[in-house]
Amino acid sequence: MRFLHTSDWHLGRSFHRVSMLGAQRTFLDHLVATARTEQVDAVIVAGDVYDRAVPPLAAIELYDGVLHALADLGVPTVLTSGNHDSARRLGVGAGLMGRAGVHLRTDPATCHHPVLLPDPPHGDVAVYGLPYLEPALVRAEFDAERADHTAVLGAAMDRVRADLATRPDGTRAVVAAHAFVTGAAPCESERDITAGGVEAVPAEVFDGVHYVALGHLHGCQSINDRVRYSGSPLAYSFSEQHHRKSMWLVDLDPQGAVGARRLDTPVPRPLARLRGRLDDLLADPALEPHTGSWVEATLTDPHRPHEPMAALAQRFPHVLALAFEPDREAEDPLATYARRLRGRTDRQIAEDFVAHVRGTTPDRAERGVLRDAFDAVRADAVRTERD
Repeated sequence: MRFLHTSDWHLGRSFHRVSMLGAQRTFLDHLVATARTEQVDAVIVAGDVYDRAVPPLAAIELYDGVLHALADLGVPTVLTSGNHDSARRLGVGAGLMGRAGVHLRTDPATCHHPVLLPDPPHGDVAVYGLPYLEPALVRAEFDAERADHTAVLGAAMDRVRADLATRPDGTRAVVAAHAFVTGAAPCESERDITAGGVEAVPAEVFDGVHYVALGHLHGCQSINDRVRYSGSPLAYSFSEQHHRKSMWLVDLDPQGAVGARRLDTPVPRPLARLRGRLDDLLADPALEPHTGSWVEATLTDPHRPHEPMAALAQRFPHVLALAFEPDREAEDPLATYARRLRGRTDRQIAEDFVAHVRGTTPDRAERGVLRDAFDAVRADAVRTERD
């Protein structure tokens, strides 16, 4: 059995106000061409098909086009919803589309109902699609002990393993899931999923299946030989400048052993993060290779230069982002404050504020109240976005 593992298309997303629709169309054409030339038996998309719950019409047209193209090839496609998608909207028509070989898995209650892909003479491969599971919203469905990611994903996988136990001996199992697995490396362009407690789940949650096709993190990476992220096919933040964008071409042998090969995806334009004083960035000959890149410039001039964006655009026509981090003395109050905030979560900042105002840090019960308050706000935002 051979299949393509991809995720995090984020159709409709822009890159610093630059439309990515053309680049997304190029990627989807590449995906279809790869499915044809590599003679794959299926395509698995592990969530975040769209960038937001109500995508623009142009993004829907891209989605519709690629599904028709894959169906015309006779290649079954399994798609799950991610934390950016509206599961209910993405899942509309799932029953009818399944008859055409497009299998949408967006309902947590049916995550243990696999798509059975025939692989004669070796038997079926059962593909279980787990949509993104928001702990606060699905805890009751899974009767989970806690409203956190490990508890709800563990309960969902218990259902998967129970179903797999009813299948004929030798049935190979693949799980598509949208989650943050312990040991993986995030970047700046993924939406925070900390609502409901600690977001990271151990890879052991997925024990009992032969391959786990993960989505959510935008960097392609392997947790182990059978648990992998495909990453996003395109860069969506400058933090991804060193990513090699790709898909996994996975071969599952009759015994369930995994062979995986990375296939590069088209790059619309390289990324560059430049830092320094304006005059140095404009004059440094070593920066010449970046004149055709999308550029994020961080200026370190002690004082803000006059019209720096216009000056940078003369040398770097595709400069998109500009930040100021002036070189300051160590004792400068502004520099000290920025260092205190860097890398801290909203909850940590709130706890620091309580300590500053009251003179004592929050105790365990108070930290629990703050955690629950932030989780409630995040969960409410998710509900509002998806409705």
